Amino acid sequence: MLYPFLFEPNLHAMVWGGDQLRPYKGLEPSDEPIGESWEVSAVPSSTSIISNGAWKGRDLISVISEHPDAILGKAVNEKYQGKLPLLVKFIDAKRDLSIQVHPNDEMAQREHGKMGKSEMWYIIKADEGAHLYSGFKQSITPFEYQKRVEDGSITEVLADHQVKAGDVLYLPAGRVHAICSGIMLAEVQQSSDVTYRIYDYNRPGLDGKPRELHTELAAKALDYHVEKNYLTEYTKAKDQAIPIVDTPYFNVRIMELTRPFHCNLLRYDSFIISMCIEGDCKIRVRSTGDEITLREGSSALIPASIADYDLIPLVGKSRILDAFIDNDAL
Repeated sequence: MLYPFLFEPNLHAMVWGGDQLRPYKGLEPSDEPIGESWEVSAVPSSTSIISNGAWKGRDLISVISEHPDAILGKAVNEKYQGKLPLLVKFIDAKRDLSIQVHPNDEMAQREHGKMGKSEMWYIIKADEGAHLYSGFKQSITPFEYQKRVEDGSITEVLADHQVKAGDVLYLPAGRVHAICSGIMLAEVQQSSDVTYRIYDYNRPGLDGKPRELHTELAAKALDYHVEKNYLTEYTKAKDQAIPIVDTPYFNVRIMELTRPFHCNLLRYDSFIISMCIEGDCKIRVRSTGDEITLREGSSALIPASIADYDLIPLVGKSRILDAFIDNDAL
C-alpha cells in the first residue's frame, strides 16, 4: 500500500511575506503576503494533507499513526514515539524577519511540552546584496543583550552574512538569527513551532497590532558562543548525492541531476523528505514500480520501507534536497 506521498498546498501569510511562493509552486498569484509554505508537516496546528494515491485527502498524522514503522522507520518510530520529527518549509522573505532564537529540546519540553528547534537553510534565490543574520560576531553578556534589545541596537552585534543561491547555514537551537529581505530558501527543522522573537523593528502584524516579543525566554535560550564561520562549506558536484548537514536531529543532502539517479536509502531506517528545488522529476519506487511526478516547488515524503527508488529528471536538470534521520550512524 505504501507509496511516495505528495501534499496539498499549505501556505502561511506573514507580515514579512512576499509573492514568489505561489508561482514557484505552480499556483495562481495573489496579493496575500505568503511567507511560508509548510511542505511536509505533522505539526497538529497545520498538518499536511496527502494529495495523491490511496490516502488522498487524509492528514499525514493519522496515516502515520496507522503505519508508523513502515512510514517513519522502526528506529525513528521508537525514538520519537510515532511522531514525524521534522518539518520542512519554503520561505520567501520580502521584508526582514524578526531577530529570533529557538529553544533546545530540554527548554522547549520544560516551558511548552514540545520539541526544540534546530534548523538549516538552503538558499534558493537571493537578490544582489541580500543578507541574513546568524550568530553573534562578538562576545556579549546577558546584560548587554538586554540593553541592546531595549535600545534597538541588537543587530550591531550580530554576524551579518551576504548570501547567494546554494549557500547553506546550520542553526542549532540557541543561535540568534534572522532571514532578511530578498531571500527565498528551503528550511529543514525539528518539528516544532516554538520561536522567541527578540526584536521586530517595532512593526505591527497583519492584524495591525504589535507582534509579541519574548525577550526573557530568549535570554534563557540564547547561546552567546561566537563561531569563526557560520556558513556551511561543501563541495558542489553534478549527478552525486552531496551531504551538506549532519546533525543529531537530521541529515540533509543536495543533488543536481542531469540523468537518472538511483537512491537506496533503506539502510538509514528512516523516511525521506525530498524537496524539488529546481526542475521537475519523477520518483520511481523499485520494489513496487509506483511513480510520482515531483514538480519544482513541491515536496514528497518517501516511506522508510520503500526508500529504494530512482530520480529521473524531466526537464534537463533537477535539483533535489533530501532530509532524513541517519540511524545507520547512531
